[in-house]
Amino acid sequence: MRITEAARRLGTSPRMLRYRETLGLLPATRDTAPASPGTGRSGGTGRGGGHRRFGDAELRAVALALALEKRYDIGPAELAFGLRVLAEPQVQAHVRELGERIGRLSAPPARALDFEKEKALRLLRRR
Repeated sequence: MRITEAARRLGTSPRMLRYRETLGLLPATRDTAPASPGTGRSGGTGRGGGHRRFGDAELRAVALALALEKRYDIGPAELAFGLRVLAEPQVQAHVRELGERIGRLSAPPARALDFEKEKALRLLRRR
């Protein structure tokens, strides 16, 4: 179905669906259209004529996103960043570090051997 029908079914606007797509909150589509002349880009990324077609998978994904946003009182950009944190280990590490520094997360427990190593190094430095 086209974006207008999908938006109507989901109780949102076509503009909001396009915004969600730019944030990466819609399932990826396959490149099926040939490259547009002179652009070097695909003519549709599975959207047929430059328009995304919404199927059951897209509708379910958007419906789930809307439910999560309502339940946790967040916006689409916040949800997209949460997905990025889950998908990108480097971003996850930096967010974890911030959480530890501001006291919202506890540091991961030190391994026993690391503790013993640090203890031995401290004793050696005293000499």
